[in-house]
Amino acid sequence: MNNKDFYLEIKHVCKQTGARYGILHTPHGDVEVPMFMPVGTLATVKYLSPDELKELKAGVILSNTYHLWLRPGEDVVANAGGLQNFMKYDGPMLTDSGGFQVFSLSKNRKIEEEGVTFKSHLDGSKLFLSPEKSIDIQNKLGADIIMSLDECAPYPCDYEYMKNSVERTLRWARRGKDAHKNDKQALFGIVQGGEYPDLRKLCAEELVKMDFPGYSIGGTSVGETKEVLYKMLDYTLPYLPKDKPRYLMGVGSYDAILEGVARGVDMFDCVLPTRIARHGALMTSEGRLNIRDKKNEYDLRVIDENCDCYTCKNGYSRSYLRHLYKCDEGYGKRLLSIHNLRFLVKLMEEVRQAIKEDRFGDFKDEFFEKYGLNTTNPRGF
Repeated sequence: MNNKDFYLEIKHVCKQTGARYGILHTPHGDVEVPMFMPVGTLATVKYLSPDELKELKAGVILSNTYHLWLRPGEDVVANAGGLQNFMKYDGPMLTDSGGFQVFSLSKNRKIEEEGVTFKSHLDGSKLFLSPEKSIDIQNKLGADIIMSLDECAPYPCDYEYMKNSVERTLRWARRGKDAHKNDKQALFGIVQGGEYPDLRKLCAEELVKMDFPGYSIGGTSVGETKEVLYKMLDYTLPYLPKDKPRYLMGVGSYDAILEGVARGVDMFDCVLPTRIARHGALMTSEGRLNIRDKKNEYDLRVIDENCDCYTCKNGYSRSYLRHLYKCDEGYGKRLLSIHNLRFLVKLMEEVRQAIKEDRFGDFKDEFFEKYGLNTTNPRGF
């Protein structure tokens, strides 16, 4: 990887909290961090066009290696010139390793040193994913940032199993790094270790020795409480380089994002905003709004007067959006998804401004108080 193509430039560290503001330089453009990355599993963020993603000021878009491997296949994407050309999105992109889907979607899997044998969730066909195969697929997909294949251990998990899992993850990380052939892509190592401090420390330190361009914090959003999630961050972040990006995988709730930023995380992703939008749940400056509620039937207000998204800016009323939702209209899901994504992207803009002004601690406290958030709340928003 050419350091001129991909690197993190830290511009300011908040004096209140140590939260970082910076610029992540990538081959497909520069993006500000901390940032939230919308998820486009199958080379599309559901119901949104690339132009709409640009309009809501999304930066990096995430796609999924496992799903694109099955459909349409990495060679089809490579034939189009890579993900950006394939889906006509000219900004930076990231692909995960496929490991999480192997462990979450496949009940009957066999983990061996060479890799994982499992059945496709689409047709039940037998598949095999190794560290080398994951990297080969991602090299062909061509995203700016790619992930090492790791074992996503279940939660809870006993110490002995997790220790063996971490050691395997480290061996797989080395094999994946050796197999990586596309020097225009930044390959991240993934820190595992569950809720065990010594295993998190071991995994982080060994990955840092391998000198990856960036590091992900894995094994989160797998059923743990938020208290445990924050402990996992505390057990991991002190051992990661300060001059390289830190990515917390699969986290999209308000409180978890803000707690992650306070600890020095730069990148977040989650399907949460678009998934809940398709079920009628909306993020607003006054808390959660369920568009399906009867009270919205005659309400001509927009979702959020303080929001500058396409949906709110163009005056789409709660009454109309409820109608579209009740009729299961695709346009309604699109308008609701645009709003939720813009809400999170805008939240990150406010976060970055607070960091630059050395008041992120105050910002976080005020946000938590306003939304009634605490560490005992269920995962969500």
